[in-house]
Amino acid sequence: MSQPAAQPNPYAAPKAPVQDADGPGGPAPALWNPNAAANWSLLFTPAFGAYLHMANWRAIGDPARAKSSKTWFVVALVLLVLIVLIGAVAPETQAADIASRGIGFGYLLAWYGISARPQAKYVKERWGKDYPRRGWGKPLMIAIVAYAAFIVVAIAVAYLALRAQSVR
Repeated sequence: MSQPAAQPNPYAAPKAPVQDADGPGGPAPALWNPNAAANWSLLFTPAFGAYLHMANWRAIGDPARAKSSKTWFVVALVLLVLIVLIGAVAPETQAADIASRGIGFGYLLAWYGISARPQAKYVKERWGKDYPRRGWGKPLMIAIVAYAAFIVVAIAVAYLALRAQSVR
């Protein structure tokens, strides 16, 4: 006995051939969530987020934007060094404190508006929330160790600056 042919379900969603379902260039690469990277930058400085965004752009295959994120990363590191040096050699005044905080906060806002937000928008428009996520364990551990090392170096620089001033 032969079975009758299956009838299509009249209540099923319509089916259409979908070409390029993963977007141009194939499936989504594994990425760090760009919004989360920006949020972690509030704690770990824009250098943290810029580095992860650089790695994301490389994974996406956009070397020009990766280079731009690398520039943001390097400038953030230079600013950190300058802020420590200003704190070590400038007289302890409220103006110097406000200036160093303002520089850091201004850079964070500029980086977010010019670099971080566009990556978040790009990923959302291209893949939505449907892309493989990279884990946060390794970058957060590196950030914690780097932050601790930064504090140790900043304290050492401040100590040496105080010793140099007391010798005069």
